[in-house]
Amino acid sequence: MTNTPQGVRPFRIDVPQAQLDDLTARLANTRWPEELPGVGWSRGVPLDYLKGLAEYWRTGYDWRAHEAALNEHPQFVTAVDGQNIHFLHVRSPEPDAVPLLLLHGWPGGVVDFLDVIGPLSDPRAHGEDPAVAFHLVIPSLPGFGFSTPLAGPGMGPARMAGVLARLMSRLGYERYGVQGYDTGSWVASEMGRQEPGHVVGVHVNALLTFPIGAEGEMDGLTEVEQRRWQAMQNFNDGYLQCNSKRPQTVAYGLHDSPVGQLAWIVEKFKELTDPEDGLPEDSVDRDRILTDVSLYWLTGTAGSAAQVYYEEITANAWKETGDEWSTDIGDGDGTAGGDGRDEGAEDWAAAQRGTTPTGVLVSAHDVTVRRWAERDHNVVHWTELDRGGHFLAMEAPDLLVGDVRDFFLKVR
Repeated sequence: MTNTPQGVRPFRIDVPQAQLDDLTARLANTRWPEELPGVGWSRGVPLDYLKGLAEYWRTGYDWRAHEAALNEHPQFVTAVDGQNIHFLHVRSPEPDAVPLLLLHGWPGGVVDFLDVIGPLSDPRAHGEDPAVAFHLVIPSLPGFGFSTPLAGPGMGPARMAGVLARLMSRLGYERYGVQGYDTGSWVASEMGRQEPGHVVGVHVNALLTFPIGAEGEMDGLTEVEQRRWQAMQNFNDGYLQCNSKRPQTVAYGLHDSPVGQLAWIVEKFKELTDPEDGLPEDSVDRDRILTDVSLYWLTGTAGSAAQVYYEEITANAWKETGDEWSTDIGDGDGTAGGDGRDEGAEDWAAAQRGTTPTGVLVSAHDVTVRRWAERDHNVVHWTELDRGGHFLAMEAPDLLVGDVRDFFLKVR
């Protein structure tokens, strides 16, 4: 980036060797629990699997190599409204490139997008039509990675959206697109609502949609949509309940034990990748998973990254009920309430329908229901895939790149 704006400083990742030595020692001294025989993955991450992965992390994985790969991309830090923000900024060689924010989810980070940076920013070099190229801004969301510490309570998706909008303005981008998945889809959609004059379009994948108790909203669901709704009701949301209600308590174990942090994250790679019955590394490169886990461990952000769930779910539910502590998503066991809808779904649904053009990409693993998405967003582009999971930028980067390009050709 030339002519670096005031208050924006170049940044390189350089983890002290003492931290890496401490990680190695902790992995070697792990206190392993017992395990019931024959239960597989049904009660969590199997002992033998985790032992093998932890041993590879200790003796085979090379953090310095992946640190160097991250440092190949220009990185910067700045403070916006008191919040430290770390971001990659990769400018396209194409003069008409569209500025584009790429927003990760949990448990992800900037490493999620490494495989899409080249094709999106320099399509000509990748044998693609340069008609749609992007200047990429890839931040660590507040509380994640090097975007720490959190500036204080209240850093939910709406406030994150405001912070990132001001970041784009500081970088000189007046018109730009936003792409996000999972938590990033919440923030991306909020940016579209808050900044319709600046955001040309919002593209999301792994978008969550819910019924809100409106009359007729369950009528006529297709067979696929019924399966998606059933999958939402049956989803094991134990991590979500912990993150949203007791993020500080959870943090102690994850912050002190690298194997605890590893298990907490790798279980999500197991459950949310396609195919679900495969191992996590069948869908995402094992080193990429460990780079993601390493960033959480080395930056000590298990607790701060979980806070966004508290802000979006528990804190918002408390504000809306006022005098009643009603924070459950479902009945606390991952199932819908007795009236056939999620008891906390209103807190996830949009407060008002967005007007910014929105593209929705639905992977084979996603549970997005179109009518509920269209209720909350101005959907002008819809794509259904027959493969890919939650972490699409790592599982099937070609599919994500293609759909992002198609969408922004429509709305740029």
